[in-house]
Amino acid sequence: QVQLVESGGALVQPGGSLRLSCVASGITFRLYSMGWYRQAPGKERELVARISSGGTTNVVDSVKGRFTISRDNVKNTVYLRLNNLEPEDTAVYYCNTYYASRNYWGQGTQVTVSS
Repeated sequence: QVQLVESGGALVQPGGSLRLSCVASGITFRLYSMGWYRQAPGKERELVARISSGGTTNVVDSVKGRFTISRDNVKNTVYLRLNNLEPEDTAVYYCNTYYASRNYWGQGTQVTVSS
């Protein structure tokens, strides 16, 4: 059974930083691409960043230069580093992988950026 468990969300001030973590189980982690998505109140869920099994990264333009995705195949963990946070980054952040012809999601972790 595939499970994704996110952590690391918090309330931070504008300009602050966070590191989100997602631990995966039930898959051979090193073989699969992983992604981070976010969903703000009243908006659709959107892709933030992806990392391939080989470590190639893709970060959407709206957060490029501020967010970084990485992975640790020993710890079965994918990370999202969020720097210089803005109020518009407030959202629930979800970890994602595509395995056996379906998408799997974690429960999400809340990031709130406010002074």
